[in-house]
Amino acid sequence: MKHCIYFLLIALVTFSCSQEPQQPNIIYIMSDDHAAHAIGTYGGRLATLNPTPNLDQLANEGMVFENCFVTNSICTPSRATIITGQYSQSNQILDFSRPLKTSQQYLPEEMKKQGYETAVIGKWHLMCEPSAFDHYSVLKGQGKYFDPVFYEKGNGTYPDNIVKTKGHSSDVITGKVMDWLTGRKEKKKPFFLMYHFKAPHDWFEYAPRYESYLADTQVPEPENMYSQPNWGSEGTRGKNDSLIHEIGTSVSRRHKFNGYAKYYNIDENIPDDEATSMAYQKYIKSYLRCVKGVDDNLGKFFEYLKDNDLYDNTVIVYSADQGMMLGEHDMVDKRWMYEESMQMPFIIRYPKIIEAGKRNKLLINNTDFAPTIIDLAGGTVPEKMQGKSITPLLKGEEPADWRTATYNRYWLHLTHHDIPGHFGIRTKDYKLIFFYGRHWDLNETGKLSRNWLKKDKSFEVRPTPPSWELYDLNKDPHEVNNLYNNPAYADIIKELKAELKRQREEYNETDADYPHIQKIVDENW
Repeated sequence: MKHCIYFLLIALVTFSCSQEPQQPNIIYIMSDDHAAHAIGTYGGRLATLNPTPNLDQLANEGMVFENCFVTNSICTPSRATIITGQYSQSNQILDFSRPLKTSQQYLPEEMKKQGYETAVIGKWHLMCEPSAFDHYSVLKGQGKYFDPVFYEKGNGTYPDNIVKTKGHSSDVITGKVMDWLTGRKEKKKPFFLMYHFKAPHDWFEYAPRYESYLADTQVPEPENMYSQPNWGSEGTRGKNDSLIHEIGTSVSRRHKFNGYAKYYNIDENIPDDEATSMAYQKYIKSYLRCVKGVDDNLGKFFEYLKDNDLYDNTVIVYSADQGMMLGEHDMVDKRWMYEESMQMPFIIRYPKIIEAGKRNKLLINNTDFAPTIIDLAGGTVPEKMQGKSITPLLKGEEPADWRTATYNRYWLHLTHHDIPGHFGIRTKDYKLIFFYGRHWDLNETGKLSRNWLKKDKSFEVRPTPPSWELYDLNKDPHEVNNLYNNPAYADIIKELKAELKRQREEYNETDADYPHIQKIVDENW
């Protein structure tokens, strides 16, 4: 009898252990500059082109976050925020001028504490060795679209551990991802994989097989590419529109130096609107061909996961490092706080806790990514991380204390794409932006603008006028009517400024270290 009881207890313990939930594998997939409105499931004018059927299917099987936003809309700072869970001033990656420290690679370190095998493959762009990962194969710098070069762990000492490849970067990166998964030696461990495309970053060099894609299609155009008389402020247009030919790389001929109509050498005798349309069609088709290459590779990758019994026990996240202006406001870059560049796609599939086909409207931002991944792995989010785990949202909960506003700041000023320094806040209903018009580094003052398309030494980096912009997102989702001076919104502006000040203080985003900017803030608050 005693033996029977003993074996029964052993059986119960064994059964109990076998029923304990296993840690999921976690794959974080990220493209570069992939705007949410260039993904079918997010709707918008490009959805009718069906650019992303594989991502749309992932969305149908998981949850889509409709209000995910970047906190600093350029590649390196956004990536630093995703790795650290911190806003830019806390991790000190304000722009491209500083590398991320090895000691700041918090996310992979926390995942290894939970027993995960970790890897990052593709674009890294943080100017340091990703040494916290068990495996890495990352593009050298920005990376090339064709025949990309990688730094690869196990191939010598960084930065001499170079591996050369042949092919288009999207194909090569996907191949490397599948090779790593196939060749894993510790398959009893769960894995955490960061799978990063270079595409569709600017210059949009697509694989030749996509040359015919959309060739005979007239891609829908944004209305505010041509006319938006009530948009902007002195900070974005200049007094009496004195800066409209110098601010923001354009699709049209508007910008004196940096415009795609000029870059594509469209005949000067062609009327302006026709030239704008021609430039836009060439620009957007090249972009969407890069997007198509990403989506096709994801289709192959998802099939690989299914064939290897990895699809349903793996958390799959798809995002981008920020959005992208695709002709809206006659702009083509991502450094703005306007919706198309500030919004990030965020799609997540994990059938064990996420009900298929769900959409979530709560505000999240890229400081939340690392806390969420750590939480899903069973870890404790470090206090130094400033974001929140969205796991309760994945389970269908709506925490009473969830954020009602998200902060954004562009720290550079008139570099690369001639965009003024600015910060602001976005709520469910409103967006308030302050253009302070200075570089954070006073040593940048007076330097020549690094004009992106056409060099011209007559235009210097100089102060631009401080100004405010307010947009009512319910009435004006395309942000064409600046309401800051409308007295009907005075109380709303007061509330937004109070919240903006609170978040700047809470997240270490004040200008205490930059008195030349703080003086402008104080004078114009």
